[in-house]
Amino acid sequence: MDHYDPQQTNDYMQPEEDWDRDLLLDPAWEKQQRKTFTAWCNSHLRKAGTQIENIEEDFRDGLKLMLLLEVISGERLAKPERGKMRVHKISNVNKALDFIASKGVKLVSIGAEEIVDGNVKMTLGMIWTIILRFAIQDISVEETSAKEGLLLWCQRKTAPYKNVNIQNFHISWKDGLGFCALIHRHRPELIDYGKLRKDDPLTNLNTAFDVAEKYLDIPKMLDAEDIVGTARPDEKAIMTYVSSFYHAFSGAQKAETAANRICKVLAVNQENEQLMEDYEKLASDLLEWIRRTIPWLENRAPENTMQAMQQKLEDFRDYRRLHKPPKVQEKCQLEINFNTLQTKLRLSNRPAFMPSEGKMVSDINNAWGGLEQAEKGYEEWLLNEIRRLERLDHLAEKFRQKASIHESWTDGKEAMLQQKDYETATLSEIKALLKKHEAFESDLAAHQDRVEQIAAIAQELNELDYYDSPSVNARCQKICDQWDNLGALTQKRREALERTEKLLETIDQLYLEYAKRAAPFNNWMEGAMEDLQDTFIVHTIEEIQVRQLVPRRDQALMEEHARQQQNERLRKQFGAQANVIGPWIQTKMEEIGRISIEMHGTLEDQLNHLRQYEKSIVNYKPKIDQLEGDHQQIQEALIFDNKHTNYTMEHIRVGWEQLLTTIARTINEVENQILTRDAKGISQEQMNEFRASFNHFDRGEAEFARIMSIVDPNRLGVVTFQAFIDFMSRETADTDTADQVMASFKILAGDKNYITVDELRRELPPDQAEYCIARMAPYHGRDAVPGALDYMSFSTALYGESDL
Repeated sequence: MDHYDPQQTNDYMQPEEDWDRDLLLDPAWEKQQRKTFTAWCNSHLRKAGTQIENIEEDFRDGLKLMLLLEVISGERLAKPERGKMRVHKISNVNKALDFIASKGVKLVSIGAEEIVDGNVKMTLGMIWTIILRFAIQDISVEETSAKEGLLLWCQRKTAPYKNVNIQNFHISWKDGLGFCALIHRHRPELIDYGKLRKDDPLTNLNTAFDVAEKYLDIPKMLDAEDIVGTARPDEKAIMTYVSSFYHAFSGAQKAETAANRICKVLAVNQENEQLMEDYEKLASDLLEWIRRTIPWLENRAPENTMQAMQQKLEDFRDYRRLHKPPKVQEKCQLEINFNTLQTKLRLSNRPAFMPSEGKMVSDINNAWGGLEQAEKGYEEWLLNEIRRLERLDHLAEKFRQKASIHESWTDGKEAMLQQKDYETATLSEIKALLKKHEAFESDLAAHQDRVEQIAAIAQELNELDYYDSPSVNARCQKICDQWDNLGALTQKRREALERTEKLLETIDQLYLEYAKRAAPFNNWMEGAMEDLQDTFIVHTIEEIQVRQLVPRRDQALMEEHARQQQNERLRKQFGAQANVIGPWIQTKMEEIGRISIEMHGTLEDQLNHLRQYEKSIVNYKPKIDQLEGDHQQIQEALIFDNKHTNYTMEHIRVGWEQLLTTIARTINEVENQILTRDAKGISQEQMNEFRASFNHFDRGEAEFARIMSIVDPNRLGVVTFQAFIDFMSRETADTDTADQVMASFKILAGDKNYITVDELRRELPPDQAEYCIARMAPYHGRDAVPGALDYMSFSTALYGESDL
């Protein structure tokens, strides 16, 4: 009342010339105002045991005017003059006008002389000013007040009535249904609303006025005929009449205000509880995903084949491209939700949220750190394994080739060495067999290197944990055993051939004479021996095989050259893109850092700017995806290095995830600043000052340690702008308290210390009534009745640490 803003009455207080115009245009308005204002004044004067008959006459001496003001304000005015002279009357009226002015009301062209002289227009104008100030101005409904507040109250109360549409304080009331609806809404037993007809305004108006006078102590302020007979009823008269209904129902209004307060508090709690549930679920899901993923990343059991290991690499690529990025966003969203929730709890005077054990933000961060630790080196291990398997495949193929060549060469050799052909041979045949055997021994010695190479390759395959080592070892052992056997058989055959040669030479000596005589026969024998020797010298099959291998190797070299050219093209393609994307991400990170420091304009402007900025960043995603595609080609081509860039795909992935997380956190900071600003009533100018102070926070001041203990209680070494705002605006925000909620429940309970289920369901919306019923403990006081509920401990728990 002491802070009345005269500006508020400007819309409803018409200047003198407007009053003249109104009355000249529509004398019916003057008649309606006379009747309404007179009845309104008498409704208050009767409390002092008096009344007026004629509004412009009975206030002329100022005595009843002063009395009216005392009754409606509850305050004492200056002592009135009791004299009958004009000067005394003017003095009394001036005292009344001075009192009105002391309440912050600017009286437009209303002077004491006009009231004393009985000027009807001035008198009506003065009474309207009093009605506005004392009956209408203090009405407050949902952030609106005075005339708008009263209109909104009427609209809210009559909303359920489909045939009522209150848009103003004149023609909306002509059919009388608005007045009847107001009464029926608060006292349904007084009017049978269903029997009313829109086309019978006189009956409707008289019903409302009669019921109001008889049951609600609201005097009849207008005649039904006057309203129906006027094209547009007088707005001031209707407003005055309707305001009497508002005040008559003030008890019900108090209950409604109490219910509204409770609903507002419960809505805050329900929203906060939902945020807590969402946090717990998101935290549980994320921790479960991390728990399932870490063993997969820690598993370093190698696969046996290149194909299987490349599938593992493909799975890891899918993990980094498809599975992990949404979890990075979830983790960021979890932190944002947590910060927003804590801001809302702080601003609504609630205790901070403590997540269940193991689900703190720090727990999530620790688990995430474990995930990234397991992830670290996994891709490198995969690539090393693929390199190892590539080497193994090459060695195994080399082993198979050399073993096959060797086995092909040895095929039949044992049988040949075990032949007893020398037993029936002649001396010349023996000599031929010896020459042939010497050639074989040379060949055998030449194959010694290959056997050693086969053994060496087998040894290397063993050392590199080749999966098929047992079969390699068995084959190698067979080759070695066979080789030893060949050596033994070769030695054995040489000895047999040499023994036979010696024996035959002795026999040959005996037949020498005979031989000399049989020269032609000898000549024939020598020719035959030469022919026999010719067949065993040339290794034709191998010579043919060598000629076939040369063009094959040329082809392989050409294919390898083409593959290396393609690999180089892939390297350059990836490098060119990575060298653009890497610096772009770095630049954006720096820009966000600058934006968060150099915030300009209102917080809403900053929020819009940041959201546009976020959109431009998200639109860059296709370039990241394109680079991922190139990276996949590089890995599938088994390319392990790239001299064309210092950026790896993992660098880009991590940078991109940090970029998205940073912009999301920055946006959330501004959203929380808006919540804080609105809750604490901080102006834009103050926000700008806070921002400037924050940006130039002098860390060298002596008070630095004390301030840091407030703005950085967790000793993280980081001060957020949000914490700084809280520090700079430590005045309590306009929030409800447990005592206020308790008082509101007390009103709904009819001043009892407990409340019943029926009362809750009658006074509160269904979902909020059930919310209370489910959480209120039974009341055990001496005055308890069956089903009584304890609203006091419930109210305390809303603001305390009790678990509802």
